[in-house]
Amino acid sequence: MTKNEVFADQEFVEYLVKSIVDNPEDVKVSRQVDEMGVLLTLKVNTKDMGQVIGREGSTAKSIRTLLRIVGIKNNARVNLKIEEPEGSTHVVEGKPSKSRGVDDVVNDLKL
Repeated sequence: MTKNEVFADQEFVEYLVKSIVDNPEDVKVSRQVDEMGVLLTLKVNTKDMGQVIGREGSTAKSIRTLLRIVGIKNNARVNLKIEEPEGSTHVVEGKPSKSRGVDDVVNDLKL
């Protein structure tokens, strides 16, 4: 495989994601093959994460479902990993989450 070689699964994800985000120039898809199958890693602009994930993960789930179909057509097991961009924050119930330590979790269990 040459560095610039693009496979059907990789090209499909790139095309699909570029079609739904506001910053298509920031979409990068890398491909890795091992004994478990094909792993595609998706990187997008921080501002586009919500569009790629969707409400309750529905868009990401749909992309993964379509990708599985492409994989079946090409006799390969294909998985998608969406990398969280630098500086992004998870939002839980309207508030950005913070990292919690073991002590915080234990204290919550005591309540």
